[in-house]
Amino acid sequence: MFKHYTMNQVVLPLDLEIKLQENDIAFTINELVESIPEEAFQGFVRQTGRPSYHPRMMMKIILCAYTQTVFSGRKIEALVKDSVRMMWLAQGYEPSYRTINRFRVHPEMNKLLRECFIQFRSRLVKEKLIDEEAIFIDGTKIEANANKFTFVWRKSIEKYSQKLIEKSNQMYQELVEKQIIPEIERDDFGELSVEEMKEIVEKLSEKIETYDKEIEASELGSERKRIRSKRKLPKQYRKQFEDFIFRKQKYQKDMEIFRERNSYSKTDPDATFMRMKDDYMRNGQLKAGYNVQLATSGQYALAYDVFPNPTDTRTLIPFLNTIEKHFFELPKYLVADAGYGSEQNYTDILEHRKLTPLITYNQYRKEKKKKHKNNVFHVDNWEYNEEEDAFTCPNGRKVLFSHLSHRTDRYGYTRQFKVYECEDCSGCPLRALCTKAKEGNNRKVLRNEKWESQKAYVKAKLSDEKTGEIYKKRKIDVEPVFGFLKANLCFTRMSVRGKENVKNELGFALMAVNLRKYTAKKHLLRLERKYF
Repeated sequence: MFKHYTMNQVVLPLDLEIKLQENDIAFTINELVESIPEEAFQGFVRQTGRPSYHPRMMMKIILCAYTQTVFSGRKIEALVKDSVRMMWLAQGYEPSYRTINRFRVHPEMNKLLRECFIQFRSRLVKEKLIDEEAIFIDGTKIEANANKFTFVWRKSIEKYSQKLIEKSNQMYQELVEKQIIPEIERDDFGELSVEEMKEIVEKLSEKIETYDKEIEASELGSERKRIRSKRKLPKQYRKQFEDFIFRKQKYQKDMEIFRERNSYSKTDPDATFMRMKDDYMRNGQLKAGYNVQLATSGQYALAYDVFPNPTDTRTLIPFLNTIEKHFFELPKYLVADAGYGSEQNYTDILEHRKLTPLITYNQYRKEKKKKHKNNVFHVDNWEYNEEEDAFTCPNGRKVLFSHLSHRTDRYGYTRQFKVYECEDCSGCPLRALCTKAKEGNNRKVLRNEKWESQKAYVKAKLSDEKTGEIYKKRKIDVEPVFGFLKANLCFTRMSVRGKENVKNELGFALMAVNLRKYTAKKHLLRLERKYF
């Protein structure tokens, strides 16, 4: 016996909500988007044309699609027609993939996503699911939607540009010496500008036109042949300078795109070539990608930003500025790994923001090992006399203060070092083990007192029971979010191009991770209340 089934009977349409389970993620998405203030959607209002889909509905279906690991506009369009939860969220509307894609890259989308994260964090705080005492910061690299072999390198452009300058100057001097064109007025005698090159091309064109008129006026074939041979050289020079103008403009445009970066992709100029951990050929090749910075608490993504530089050290300060400006007030403790430990970052957090950095530095673990502590040739293990401002080397000789030294890095940050020099290294039996200085030179030691005091502060904080426990949570707080994003959500490559569009897509993906975790946790809490 079977249950009654027929395709010829009329079935009345029902409210799709009753088809969803009590703990369905669609309800969480609906509640979150409905909690966003109406003012956040004002930027999407159009005064002319056909009425558009409501941004709340569009926001809901895109977030829902991302939670189901669907990122393509066409696939989202298909899901709206197939999925019950998507039909309920869309309330019968079926936007096309073009509408979906245009909505995702809308200029106001970045603000709307930030408001979405703010509302989500407020809910977590209200339900006491996160602790407001600390945030955990880390970064990961995600591949850009760019061709893997369309790279442009800064060093190559600088080399080619320098060669072009030398060759163009040389050819200009040849033109003047051979009296093909007169000298032109130059602002910079070291490099020909694009305008100056265009002036040279104009003068060469005038010279060629003169020869053309002479050829037309001449009646003798031998005379014409002689003039043509004279015209050949200016034509060659003109062709070369036209090529120089094109190349120089290209190199200038390349340098504008680079800014502080060393590379970019022709497919997505905002992407930088970086070494990825999940290298597709397992041989250390580079991929175009973005450095994604994330702040978490309780394994929830609370704030994010995208940077083109591959290292984390230079991203911390601008990321903290982004959090304060667009997301929430910074908590007392900022927790991050050794990739963020630098004098500039510590100074910014301690002196400017008046907060506590629980951030290790590169040599932190190495300094705790016995090998480092037992190394008598390392200055950290030397005896220091504060009155004399001098160290005592392993051979018992004084290493006295010599002078102050200032070093400025490529980004403009200046560090101050105290330089100490041994009173006499000559005849020392330990010289070969102690220093690599040339014979006749004494060992010199550089000490950055500010950096040393910052390291001592960090060591004390990480050794403290309370702050040490907070730092230990870093690995189990921020790292799993990246795991959920890449492994569970299968978000390993961007599907849009351009930094702003990438930010928007990343915001949807991270919020999808949050919604899946939040829904699963709420379901577990319901089960606990039901059975216990």
